[in-house]
Amino acid sequence: MSSGGVQLRVRGKVQGVGFRPFVWQLAHRLQLAGDVCNDGEGVLVRLVGDGSVFTAGLHRECPPLARIDSVEVQPFAWPSAPEGFTIRHSAGGAMDTQIVPDAATCPACLAEMYDPGERRYRYPFINCTHCGPRFTIIRAMPYDRPATSMARFPLCAPCEAEYLNPADRRFHAQPVACPACGPELEWRAGDVHATREAALHEAVEMLKRGGIVAIKGLGGFHLACDAQNPQAVATLRARKRRPGKPLAVMIGQADGLPAPVQALLRSPAAPIVLTPKAWLPALPEAIAPGLDGVGVMLPASPLQHLLLTDCARPLVMTSGNLSGRPPAVTNQEALDSLGDIADGFLLHNRDILQRMDDSVVDRDGAVLRRARGFVPDALALPAGFENIPAMLCTGSEMKNTFCLVRGSQAVLSQHFGDLSDDGVEAQWRSALSVMQQIYGFRAERAVCDAHPGYRARKWAEEQGLPVETVLHHHAHAAACLAENGWALDAGDAIALTLDGIGMGENGALWGGECLRVNYRDCERLGGLPAVALPGGDLAAMQPWRSLLAHCLAFVPDWQQRPEARAVQQQGWALLARAIARGINAPQASSCGRLFDAVACALGIVPEKQSYEGEAACRLEALAARCDGVEHPVTLAVENLALFWQQWLNWQAGPSERAWAFHDALAKGLAELAARHARRLSLSTICLSGGVMHNRLLRARLRHHLSGFTLLFPHRLPSGDGAISFGQAVIAAARTCSQRT
Repeated sequence: MSSGGVQLRVRGKVQGVGFRPFVWQLAHRLQLAGDVCNDGEGVLVRLVGDGSVFTAGLHRECPPLARIDSVEVQPFAWPSAPEGFTIRHSAGGAMDTQIVPDAATCPACLAEMYDPGERRYRYPFINCTHCGPRFTIIRAMPYDRPATSMARFPLCAPCEAEYLNPADRRFHAQPVACPACGPELEWRAGDVHATREAALHEAVEMLKRGGIVAIKGLGGFHLACDAQNPQAVATLRARKRRPGKPLAVMIGQADGLPAPVQALLRSPAAPIVLTPKAWLPALPEAIAPGLDGVGVMLPASPLQHLLLTDCARPLVMTSGNLSGRPPAVTNQEALDSLGDIADGFLLHNRDILQRMDDSVVDRDGAVLRRARGFVPDALALPAGFENIPAMLCTGSEMKNTFCLVRGSQAVLSQHFGDLSDDGVEAQWRSALSVMQQIYGFRAERAVCDAHPGYRARKWAEEQGLPVETVLHHHAHAAACLAENGWALDAGDAIALTLDGIGMGENGALWGGECLRVNYRDCERLGGLPAVALPGGDLAAMQPWRSLLAHCLAFVPDWQQRPEARAVQQQGWALLARAIARGINAPQASSCGRLFDAVACALGIVPEKQSYEGEAACRLEALAARCDGVEHPVTLAVENLALFWQQWLNWQAGPSERAWAFHDALAKGLAELAARHARRLSLSTICLSGGVMHNRLLRARLRHHLSGFTLLFPHRLPSGDGAISFGQAVIAAARTCSQRT
């Protein structure tokens, strides 16, 4: 006999987060009959009778890692009334749910791991539905154990009982395991080989002796050493060929730090948080040379907790790669590529299926690198973006991400880095393939950067799809607008887009632009003047080249200036002739290169930068030593000659001059943006591009633009990590226009 009821289609982040046991428990508490299952669209709940009270409970008591985007309710006729409430096996179908990012170890699992009476005492792979690996172990959807790298580990009887018990916090926790049935550690160092607890002991002793250990983590390998041992840090830098780029440090606890920083460190994403050195215990200067902050993190996995507990000291945790190469992901890759760096290897036998770097955020929560803990959380498109066809957006060349957009959502990939490296490109191609397979995604078109030389664009052109190009700085601005919920038909805004370099209109190289933008098009209104890039790409690596170009363009008496000493020590005459003749010296309106020139004039950067943005980071750190100062310096973008004259003639200390540059640049750009905003009767200004990662510049822009509504990136990077998302909303908007 049939029975009336309802069917609830729940969409959102509802798989791999304990959602089905939560539904089961809620239904039993409300004494409702029916069932629940996972499928490609999310979670499907079928109930006997009215589901209104149940639906309210779904929203009110949603599990901590879950997020409900929508609940669609429709009548359902049962062929025969079920007895009780059950959990059905997962079904397939078109993918429309969200995959969950990896989550830091929860308090319940930590307490269990440190309890000698528990069977998972000191087990480095403990997890439950509220924590542990997710995206890094997945092969396919729906998210069930056979579709993960845990498929090779059959459950023992006690684990299986937990896995099958809806009242247990490990119900259908796909990575669930214990020492009897799950992954185990392995130590390798020369002829020494150990497993399990002995492997952990060997790694700890190596770190205490000042050695360097390669450690297999959640999404790749780390290289670790004692962060308070200057010799160990120096050895790591020398072997890794990383002379100046800052190193992340894992600390044991966040007590004493400001509450907002503690909240970021203790969040499920457990990112690296850029924290002022003054807030931290003393660390060697070599951790972050020339900078005022250090990237710190709390342990994100049980293994990291055990390492830090046993070592009883902060540890450097930097990416497991030779500088400029992609991080190792497999045991064999690590053994092959890190053998000249690491003294020992702490391995395990759970495969990493998705490379995932540590995410990095500023102390105010602004995301600088979006990866572990955040990816692959879906991004809802703003109002007006609906029924968007499947588009694959390939991003930029540097700090690359890709983006899949379909319907009213976008999925932004993890950070990959520089695609000009063959190894990085190989990981990028692999992740593209896997992500499309997981989501059942068949792109109808490809969207890429306007630069014809980018590898991502060349890849797109080989796919046999229609290809659409987007200007680099339009993508920067559009990503910022979309993150801030700017509706499709909200109209124009003013954008300040500041970075190193990107392809602009008619092949021009942009990097310091004031634009009128909407999602469909952009117009350059003004910006920094174009200055030569002597030696092309070399100008981004050697700041003295940018200083030479600015001196030749704006400082007639530069050879008498002590600030130009770094240029005079080089063979500049031949380069000056090349600039005059336009030989390998393209013109670019680059804000990043202006920062390089000023930093070089202050003598705070080496002849060759050891990492991208080193000069700008050192300049910001120097300026941060000054609390603000009255100064005579102005920087009207139409007249950089006046800026250089005033700045060079002003007799002040290095930190005051660095601060004055930031303030003058912010004021000059603010005046430019405000002038055009008033002319066009616009009240909103969005600010993006890699230079906007500079905290001081952001603060001074807020000060000088206080009369306008300002939009900054926050959940996405200001830099090239969000370019693919900007490409997505621009192409989507153009598609919507074609329909009307």
